[in-house]
Amino acid sequence: MAAPQDVHVRICNQEIVKFDLEVKALIQDIRDCSGPLSSLTELNTKVKEKFQQLHHRIQDLEQSAKEQDKESEKQLLLQEVENHKKQMLSNQTSWRKANLTCKIAIDNLEKAELLQGGDLLRQRKTTKESLAQTSSAITESLMGISRMMAQQVQQSEEAMQSLVTSSRTILDANEEFKSMSGTIQLGRKLITKYNRRELTDKLLIFLALALFLATVLYIVKKRLFPFL
Repeated sequence: MAAPQDVHVRICNQEIVKFDLEVKALIQDIRDCSGPLSSLTELNTKVKEKFQQLHHRIQDLEQSAKEQDKESEKQLLLQEVENHKKQMLSNQTSWRKANLTCKIAIDNLEKAELLQGGDLLRQRKTTKESLAQTSSAITESLMGISRMMAQQVQQSEEAMQSLVTSSRTILDANEEFKSMSGTIQLGRKLITKYNRRELTDKLLIFLALALFLATVLYIVKKRLFPFL
């Protein structure tokens, strides 16, 4: 049957190995950590707890080694304690290096985010400037359209005024045409009347001439042929 002291030594060794593996796993997690800083802080807190547990178990094993009756077993356990201490120091060194690597990675990531943020700010600034230029161009275009519409309205007013003037001219011409038509009709009536009077005058002249000729013939006849 194993002595209680041997059982305690075995348990110490098992727990030391377990804590050592857990520390190594946490250190690897720190190496793989890319942030944020709160995640790194949480991992470091767990590592400190495991180191404390590991340190206590190494102290327990060292105490057990000192309590050994046999010098050979005592020296053997003390040698194991020394190896565990060296392994713990190696883990602490790896822990510091992992923290340094992780902090550098986080710093680089933060710098990249800042640069990206600066690019976004510049992009937003460029976008705002582009929007301002576009707005200015649209405003200028609207002003140009407004001026064109004003010119079109003015031209329409001028065309309307011209139409009104032309309408008045046509109305005046129509009135003049009506007046001229009345004058023409009056002239036509006068000409017709004149033509009728001329015909009457011709007829009277013809009758007078015939009467004159008849009188002349009568007188000639009486003088030349009195016996007739």
